[in-house]
Amino acid sequence: MKTMITAKLKLNTTSEQFAALRATQLAYRDALNSVSQYAFTHGKMSNAVRLQEGTYDEIRACFHLPSQMACSVPRQVGATYKALWTKVKKNAEARKSGYTKKRYKGLDQAPKYVSPTLTYQSRKDYTFKKDQQVSILTLEGRVIVSYTGYNQHVALIQHGADIGAAQLWYDKPRKTFYLLVALEINTADPTPDTHTGIAGVDVGVRYLAVTSDTKGACTFYAGKQIVPKANHYARLRKRLQKQGTRSATRRLVAISGRERRLKLDANHRVSKSIVTAHPHSLIGLENLADIRERTRRRKGKKASKKQRKANHAYSKWSFAELQSMIAYKALLHSSMAIKVDTHYTSQACPMCGHTTPDNRPKHGLLFVCQNCMYTLHADLVGARNVTMRTLLVRQDWTSTGLLSLTPDGSSDEIKAARLQKYAELRWSLDPSPAS
Repeated sequence: MKTMITAKLKLNTTSEQFAALRATQLAYRDALNSVSQYAFTHGKMSNAVRLQEGTYDEIRACFHLPSQMACSVPRQVGATYKALWTKVKKNAEARKSGYTKKRYKGLDQAPKYVSPTLTYQSRKDYTFKKDQQVSILTLEGRVIVSYTGYNQHVALIQHGADIGAAQLWYDKPRKTFYLLVALEINTADPTPDTHTGIAGVDVGVRYLAVTSDTKGACTFYAGKQIVPKANHYARLRKRLQKQGTRSATRRLVAISGRERRLKLDANHRVSKSIVTAHPHSLIGLENLADIRERTRRRKGKKASKKQRKANHAYSKWSFAELQSMIAYKALLHSSMAIKVDTHYTSQACPMCGHTTPDNRPKHGLLFVCQNCMYTLHADLVGARNVTMRTLLVRQDWTSTGLLSLTPDGSSDEIKAARLQKYAELRWSLDPSPAS
């Protein structure tokens, strides 16, 4: 099967090459904002073909972008608007169902592109040469730049990996350009015989991840060294936003970069540790798609200070990023990540199946079953429930030969039947769940 990875290549530019790349980046960003405004004034258009027909000539004339880049701009803007329309529709469904009263405002004004990162198409905008050099298209023509990177990635580029699109990213503090290249590599097709291990992962803030397997082993990945720093940045950001000065704005940009790198590094370390500890395994992850829209939270005056702080923490931590890192790294370690339903993983007793919010008093760290009095760390309970659901998926895979990477959400009846199966699961160290 095919697996996508990203190679980060440092470009060793001369002053002339640096200026050419920077000018191209800024022109591309200006073109994105121009097309975004056009799309907004024409019914918030998301059709890339119609956007290209309406803006191609202007992009070429006003921003002097080469033809392929002039085609990439409306495609990128169209994809942005399409994603925003999807969020609007999901928000409308959530409001209708009573999960939220807040209206999504992402399309109240034209999306603005701030980052100058631009997209290059392989073989059209950039090509790799011998001796670790790459030819890159700019406003002034092509420039040939030497590059350095992770030895394994360089070897893949030079010896057979399928090369996809790339992004030109500028690291402002280091004043250095990087080329982020998508590489498609071949990995072995998964089978039940090759994926014999089962693991479940529960994500959170106090513990970034808690893992459990069918042998009873568990691991807690604490966030106590990360979360206080993130909270510090949040408080500092709040103070600077109140000031509103130019220096405060510059400081906000710097803080945002630090916070982003802090979370990215934490997610990288945790995901690597998880997949390394579970080779040749089926790793279950909670399906967190639209979790904010599907979850009722106490807000406003009804919410305590502790609850508001927890809401902020859950909103700011990038759980989806952590899960995506686990997913792609698992493939590189002969494992595979799948999604299972997240419903009631923190409320269902893994021993007797009794499900109620009261099993987790005050949403604390202790799980106490109100039926059988089974007591355990609440996050570990969540991980064990995910593990059992993952084991159920593997059993279906073994019997049918079909593997579902995400839960089937085609109908409420199918979902209800699946949740009923989950309610019958019981935790044990046997190779199959008891019912």
